[in-house]
Amino acid sequence: MIRPLFYIVVMLLSTQTAYAASSHNSHSTSVMDKFALDIGVFYANSDSNMAVTNPKTGGSFPIDFEDDFLLAEEQYLPYFELTYSFNQRHNLFIDWKSLDRKADNNAVSQDFILEDIDGKDYLIEVGTKLNTELNIDILRISYGYDVWQGTDYAVGVSIGLHTMFVETVFKGTIGTCIPDSSLTSLCNNVVATPEVVDETLTAPLPNVGVYGAYEFYHGWNFSAHAQYFSIKYDDVDGSLIDVRLGVETKFCDNWSLKLAYNYYDVDITIEKQRKMNNDEMRTFDHKISYSFTGPMFAVSYAF
Repeated sequence: MIRPLFYIVVMLLSTQTAYAASSHNSHSTSVMDKFALDIGVFYANSDSNMAVTNPKTGGSFPIDFEDDFLLAEEQYLPYFELTYSFNQRHNLFIDWKSLDRKADNNAVSQDFILEDIDGKDYLIEVGTKLNTELNIDILRISYGYDVWQGTDYAVGVSIGLHTMFVETVFKGTIGTCIPDSSLTSLCNNVVATPEVVDETLTAPLPNVGVYGAYEFYHGWNFSAHAQYFSIKYDDVDGSLIDVRLGVETKFCDNWSLKLAYNYYDVDITIEKQRKMNNDEMRTFDHKISYSFTGPMFAVSYAF
């Protein structure tokens, strides 16, 4: 989904690195500037759900991607992180994680309606064979400033943006509901036909945080960061928690190994509106909750 964007960012930063290297001899201040690229994997124990509608009562309820749609709960996934430290106290962070999953459920266990996807509502009934995909890319870009520094420690504050790119795809024998003038879905006597229901969601969440690093033994460093934000603005309501604790050790010049533990949790609600008789009317609030916890391992190269 955002892989091309990520590769472009890395290419641009690599170009900047080459430029910095070429001017190194004539600018002594660049001695303190440094890039660090981490390439690794993380073990994700995932929990994800979204809100759907009960066709009998009209009320909404959460449906679980792991329990109801049989998506893998545990998996190993890639991540990349690029850090640029400059002018002694300033840092730029860019990291990307990809969490793509899909699974087949031979018999859905409960009826539910997917509301207001491209202006349509879709009915999925008990017994339907359903192929489900949930693809999530998480891009973080942030700036950090070292408030306190010492020979073996640094503590700083950060501000940045986490952006989630979420794609949900449902394939199977799915009925299309027709809303009436009051936007109430008419899902009675629907003729189910093979359908592919595909929806994408982009959720940018700003965040503030703290971070720190401490060299507790020569060549061994402990690092941590914690980021949080909660926002309710216009049609978006969301919260984010991102906490990581890790240890890093050098095994040769410019090369390090990193082991960390990460907790990530995000809840997003986006109010949806549908046009009816030239009027914009509020319909269903699209809700998705996602969290993962688990260890992370990376090889880091500083240049």
